[in-house]
Amino acid sequence: MNSEELDILLAEDSQDDVDLALHTLRWEKLANNIFVARDGEEALDFLFCRGAFTHRSFEHPPKLVLLDLKLPKVNGMEVLKQVKSDPRTKVIPVVIMTSSKEERDLVASYHLGANSYIQKPVDFEQFGRRLRPSDCTGWSSISRR
Repeated sequence: MNSEELDILLAEDSQDDVDLALHTLRWEKLANNIFVARDGEEALDFLFCRGAFTHRSFEHPPKLVLLDLKLPKVNGMEVLKQVKSDPRTKVIPVVIMTSSKEERDLVASYHLGANSYIQKPVDFEQFGRRLRPSDCTGWSSISRR
C-alpha cells in the first residue's frame, strides 16, 4: 500500500451508516482507501496488526478512525481507550459517530482522547461538512485527494 494514500478505518455495524459514510467520503474526495470493521474486535485487530491483519504494519496506520460507540463484541469506548492508551496508535485522530444522546458519552469520549464527536443520524451534507479536514482537530497531516 502506498503510504501517500489516505486510509480511513470505519468501525460501524449499521449498513445504512456505512453506506452514508462511504458515499460522503468519496463525494468529498477525502479517502482513497477505506477499511470497514463491523465490530470493535475487528477494528482493534486492524489497528494493532493482529489476527487477520498481521500483514499490516504500524508504519502505515490509518490517517483517521471513524468509530461508532455501539459496536458488537468490543464497544467503541473500549476501542477508543485502547487506541489512545497505546503509543503506537494514540496519535491517530478518532472521530466518534454515535446515536447516543447521553452527555456522559460525549464527555467520556473527549476525556479518552477523541478528536471529534458526531451524533447520528446525520444527513449527507452535515456529515460531509463535519469530516472536512479544516473542521476536525488532528487532521493537519491529512490532505484531500
